[in-house]
Amino acid sequence: MGYQLYFENALKASRTLCRLDQLVVNEILRDLAANVKASADDILFANDLDLKRMSADDPKYDRLKLTRERLADIAQEILNVTRLESPLAEVMEANTLPNGLQLSKVRVPLGVIGVIYEARPNVTLDVFSLCFKTGNVAVLKGGSDAEFSNQALIKIIHQVLQKHKVDINVAVLLPAEREATAALLSATGYVDVLIPRGSQALINYVRQHSNVPVIETGAGIVHTYFDLSGDMEKGKAIIFNAKTRRVSVCNALDCLLIHAERLNDLYVLIEQLATKSVHVYADKDAFAAVKGMYPDHLLHHSSPEDFGTEFLDYKIAVKTVENLEDALDHIAAYSSKHSEAIIAEDENQLLTFLNVVDAAAVYANASTAFTDGGQFGLGAEIGISTQKLHARGPMGLKELTSYKWVVKGNGQIR
Repeated sequence: MGYQLYFENALKASRTLCRLDQLVVNEILRDLAANVKASADDILFANDLDLKRMSADDPKYDRLKLTRERLADIAQEILNVTRLESPLAEVMEANTLPNGLQLSKVRVPLGVIGVIYEARPNVTLDVFSLCFKTGNVAVLKGGSDAEFSNQALIKIIHQVLQKHKVDINVAVLLPAEREATAALLSATGYVDVLIPRGSQALINYVRQHSNVPVIETGAGIVHTYFDLSGDMEKGKAIIFNAKTRRVSVCNALDCLLIHAERLNDLYVLIEQLATKSVHVYADKDAFAAVKGMYPDHLLHHSSPEDFGTEFLDYKIAVKTVENLEDALDHIAAYSSKHSEAIIAEDENQLLTFLNVVDAAAVYANASTAFTDGGQFGLGAEIGISTQKLHARGPMGLKELTSYKWVVKGNGQIR
């Protein structure tokens, strides 16, 4: 089937979703969650085929890997979505004009949402559940690394949709080949918005080549600044958690900024990282401060390329700064505007940081690992938007809607 037919079928299917009652939508999603768990053997078999084609040392390997526990978590996230109130048909504003016209600003689906993603098969289910709940068609373009996994998952989705007599084209998985990406980037008139999820290179490519409006999500070059007034115990716990909880996700810490007058405390702040074999790429002053204490095979002199890098690995850069202003300048130069944090007890420093830093999520004395739709109470997310138009931060149900003006009259003319 040609790519054009995929898009035509998706657009046609989008006109049927608005007619589905939310009780039916939730029933289908509950059925999907149950089928994901029941089909774990088939999914893991397909996932293993993908894993065998990738080196275990590849930073994307952890994102690609599915386990029974992860499938159970994904199924639970689908169930979480069923418990959330649908934003559709919400009246955001209402007014009656002097001429009697009744105006309502009402939430509606975006329409057809295209999502381009890499080696993350969980995205297939996350995106479908959120799109389906909000009346959107999901056109999915996964990477070739996860081809078998995605095919197994879309098969389950389609089986559940067929069982409930819903057009299977509300969930479309494009072929894994690159030509499908080019077709999706040019699908104006069929796809309403594109959301790339993956590396900065993928996001840049989509933004530069798409004829369809794009919402940028995913890439996280994350900093944490340890201030002169920072608390050691808080700092140790936050840095360790933000870096090692799960290194392959976009909210993981990439660069620690430390006040020059706290360099004597640097080793204590990072010593626990060695238990996870985290490689530290330190500037001249930071390197000297921990040389002979942090394991030699894990300590490296930094290069300019280490700053502004999303490692997605057991690696962290360390930069010495003279003061808060120096830290703010560094963040402004290298941030991807995802998540940024400060560890400080000085209220003025905290307030300045939170007000000045330009990012989707800014933290005071907490780990950036919390930048997540589930943690923010949104249910499973479609991604973390790092831009300012339409949506910013974790994109849950409301962020997958637009609005239209509904105008009711009684024969008024102008």
